[in-house]
Amino acid sequence: MSEVLAPVPAAAPSILTGARKGVSKIALIGNPNSGKSSLFNHLTGLNQKVGNFPGVTVDKKTGTSFLTPQQRVQIIDLPGTYSLYPKSLDEKVIIDLLHNKKSDFYPDALIITADASNLKRNLLLFTQLADLKIPAVLALNMMDLAGKHGISIDLEELQRELGVPIIPVNGRNGSGVAALKILLSQPLQVSTATFFEIPDDLLVMVRQIRYYFELSNDYLALHYAHQYQKLSFLSEDDKEYIAELVKKYDFKSNTLQANETIARYVRINEMLLDAMQVTRAESNEQQSNKLDQILTHKVFGYLIFFGVLFLMFQAIFAWASYPMDMLDLAVATLNAWIQSKADGPLIDLLTEGVLAGLGGVLMFIPQIAILFAFIAILEESGYMARVTFLMDKIMRKFGLNGKSVVPLISGVACAVPAIMATRNIDSFKDRLITIFVTPLMSCSARLPIYTVMIALVVPETYVLGILSLQGLVLMGLYLIGFLAAIFSAALMKLVLRTKERSYFIMEFPTYKMPRWKNVGLTILEKVKAFVFQAGKVIMAISIILWVMSSYGPGNKMEQAEARATIEAKTQQLSEQDAEAHIAGQKLEESYAGQFGKFIEPSIRPLGYDWKLGIALLTSFAAREVFVGTISTIYSVGDSENIATVKEKLMAQKDEFGQPFFSPARAFSLLIFYVFAMQCMSTIAVVYRETKGWKWPILQLLYMTGLAYVSAFAVFQIFS
Repeated sequence: MSEVLAPVPAAAPSILTGARKGVSKIALIGNPNSGKSSLFNHLTGLNQKVGNFPGVTVDKKTGTSFLTPQQRVQIIDLPGTYSLYPKSLDEKVIIDLLHNKKSDFYPDALIITADASNLKRNLLLFTQLADLKIPAVLALNMMDLAGKHGISIDLEELQRELGVPIIPVNGRNGSGVAALKILLSQPLQVSTATFFEIPDDLLVMVRQIRYYFELSNDYLALHYAHQYQKLSFLSEDDKEYIAELVKKYDFKSNTLQANETIARYVRINEMLLDAMQVTRAESNEQQSNKLDQILTHKVFGYLIFFGVLFLMFQAIFAWASYPMDMLDLAVATLNAWIQSKADGPLIDLLTEGVLAGLGGVLMFIPQIAILFAFIAILEESGYMARVTFLMDKIMRKFGLNGKSVVPLISGVACAVPAIMATRNIDSFKDRLITIFVTPLMSCSARLPIYTVMIALVVPETYVLGILSLQGLVLMGLYLIGFLAAIFSAALMKLVLRTKERSYFIMEFPTYKMPRWKNVGLTILEKVKAFVFQAGKVIMAISIILWVMSSYGPGNKMEQAEARATIEAKTQQLSEQDAEAHIAGQKLEESYAGQFGKFIEPSIRPLGYDWKLGIALLTSFAAREVFVGTISTIYSVGDSENIATVKEKLMAQKDEFGQPFFSPARAFSLLIFYVFAMQCMSTIAVVYRETKGWKWPILQLLYMTGLAYVSAFAVFQIFS
């Protein structure tokens, strides 16, 4: 199956071997659900990185692949698309890249993925790409699935028709990847076939565009006429030149696109008559359809989905508790060992600043890993697509677009890519509403706050002997965020008074066993992002906080120490209590204490003190910072050398000598973070997606107000 087929006759000199900057660039492109991501993972392994395409907030996933020990290439994973006529911002980056040879990411060759079990639909994109005359290879995926559906493909005949090499691959187990690498390491040619003849009455205009822009072929020039307004690399003068030609020759883009698509499918049908045979029987009904009768059922479907959610939140507590405790204890043990060996300002900085912040990062790795493991498995298995279908029925009752389901579900991981995902929503008003409410979905960054506060006030007991009470509370917080999002969407729909009808069309991938390598890569990627991106912010803020907490203006801290020493002697406190009293007085007079005192009046009605006020503000950089902040704040001057973060927080007392983190305060904090704006990055991406400050500011004011009022109500009720 992985055998390379007979070489295709050469038609043009190879450009793969003549890469411009030493390393060839190969773009990986194909329909959604064609196995493109799996093939990318097999080709690149761990040599991957994610960034943005220049000028847009669309993910650009690149990786390095070694075709031979001496020859490496850069693989660019492009967004999935059905056609070169884009309908979304994700698809727009494809034409920006493939239509501009001056782009830094212009590929020397293409790997075009196609689903063998749905070949007719997949070949539409292939024929468009082939007519651009970029060297290419067709990676034919899911041949085993095609066989199960009664589809047999004559690969040699299909290769002769398409004019490019074909490599059968299996994205699940990597079969065929070695043969693909061998082929790519050799000179690669452009397709010998032309799949669409440009009508004669358009050739004059097309040739004018081609020669004006010095393009390599007529079909590329035709795309300039269709899409000049969407091509960001064209200057205004260039666009004006094409606009004049379009008007002069009465170029009707939509009609011509439809005619082209029909003509291409006629040609595809002719090719497949000889290259493909289908022998489908009733007994060959897809197993996926049988499962869908249960998993998308109007009653059982929802019960199963909530069961999956329930399992996920139970696992986050039950499975992660032991490794979390071990990591927390390991950091605390290292801290105590260092303090027992030496002392001084640098040792205090290391133990109370750096290691305290580090503990706030490392201890949550197990929970982050479990959360993204579940999400990756749901996506890999094909179940996530069914979830969006199920939830669409609920979303529409609250005025949301069906396509809003994907960003909202993605918001459970992170609001930033979730907001970017709204680009697939055609209606601007529906897209705006989705952007506005998505941050109300509890992201993974809130998970550390939730788990710490729940662990402090919710007992580790089990309902019916098997259901963790802490897991139930965690799931409840996520449901509160979801309900807030959909009711806010309904309210905003009334305010905007939109009457647009929208449609939600998506393709169900077949159910598959998860590709465990891809699941592992996803977990590794997300944990690395948490440790190295959020971790850097947490560590930096922890160190700054230690400095602000250990030093103060003028000699106020020295005066506080002298005053506290006299008070300790007067009250005849024990040595340990005296040290704690002195440390507390010094902390209040520090820069951090002064700042906390300044904002304390505004948060006192919520039950918070100045220490929590500092944590609220620092966590706006990244929600994960909250735990690192309170760990640092409560570590400074800690005379008892309490081991873990949880023990530090449990040891805190209020002015009446009672535990500071009472159920009232803990639940107030939890509700505040359910509703509060997630982080600065969320505001930044909303600004970029809406192209202005109006909506980010309104969003910040709405969510902050909702969080404050709700937290106040919860504190009063539980007090």
